[in-house]
Amino acid sequence: MAKINPFKAVRPTRDKVSLVASRSYQSYTQDELEARLDYNPFSFLHIINPGYKYHQDITGKERYTLVKNRYLEFKEDGIFVQDEKPAYYIYKIVNREGFAFSGIVAAASAEDYRNDIIKKHEDTIEFRERIFKDYLKTVGFNAEPVLLTYPDNHVIGLIIEQIQSERAEFEFTTTYRDTHYLWKLEDPKLVKSIKDEFEKMDTLYIADGHHRSASSCLLADDLKSENKNHTGKEPYNFFMSYLIPESHLKIYEFNRLVKDLNGLSKEAFLIKLDAVFRIENRGSELYKPTNKHHFSMYLDGDFYSLYLRKSNYSFNTALDALDTQILYKTVLEPILGISDLRNDTRIEYSFGRNDLVNIKDKVDEGFFKVGFGLVPITIEEMKAIADEGLTMPPKSTFIEPKLRSGVTIYEF
Repeated sequence: MAKINPFKAVRPTRDKVSLVASRSYQSYTQDELEARLDYNPFSFLHIINPGYKYHQDITGKERYTLVKNRYLEFKEDGIFVQDEKPAYYIYKIVNREGFAFSGIVAAASAEDYRNDIIKKHEDTIEFRERIFKDYLKTVGFNAEPVLLTYPDNHVIGLIIEQIQSERAEFEFTTTYRDTHYLWKLEDPKLVKSIKDEFEKMDTLYIADGHHRSASSCLLADDLKSENKNHTGKEPYNFFMSYLIPESHLKIYEFNRLVKDLNGLSKEAFLIKLDAVFRIENRGSELYKPTNKHHFSMYLDGDFYSLYLRKSNYSFNTALDALDTQILYKTVLEPILGISDLRNDTRIEYSFGRNDLVNIKDKVDEGFFKVGFGLVPITIEEMKAIADEGLTMPPKSTFIEPKLRSGVTIYEF
């Protein structure tokens, strides 16, 4: 029984939202970041990069305190205003390809995460969880929702359609040519209908935001221990999420680039691959795999198709059948000597609609020796791994939609 609650969001005013909204901080190059900070005084980047005001890098607790100060200044200046009533926020993104994502920004339960009602499919790193928990505890707000997905639901879908027939509170287009829309849903009957439908669901799945979820759970534990009058209803018991139906989730593959062949010659490497794959040289053809357990490889100016020899590989769990795991267990670890996928500097990851061209260019330029292309993982595979309590190798999925920070803010 999933607890998904409305909340009183802090939001930019309608005239400022397009200026406030920002991508994830890590996605900007240094030049992009400086340009936005120089020429847009309303960008949310000023809040999360408070040292820019003093022309220096500030880290740790000092930075957290300054983030809180910048945030309070935005509220004092009327750039941010908190809604008076709890609401669900219907959020729609139409990307430049015309694909539409529609969902609900709401407060999800930390207890549900702890009790595995909200399930994960990726491992988290403990020190990163604790760093972000300390950050949240100091600043007192969260501006980037966790992406959760749920089975397509007819009742919720009809309510979303009904609300979207009205004029949106926010409508803005980014320089990426994605158009964002937001509607506020306060009607008590519709709020109850949505809440009741989520309560009927046994499981929700994290699509993106595993560290944010884990950190929010740690924060809830911390603040609960410090509050003698804890009731379980306090805002810190929940974390902001964007919930979208499974049919709206878009999953892209993460491809792999490796810097060397682990001391092997090209010929010796291909002979070792032949033990587990049927190999065909495709020459200069940009070969992109279309079936599970098929891979593309670019090596020494040629593309190859690799088809798994299933007679030599065992499928015992949902993880065993995952292509990123297959590549790891058959090639990256035993042949190329890469056991630590998170920290080994010999491997890098890339994604994109034209990523095979990117792989070819990087190998041709000598930055990498070999590249591998994969088929995107499906929502069914992601759920099966979460249901079995397993976790995917790092960089198994690149998932859309990606929301902008600062459009809705959750205070606790």
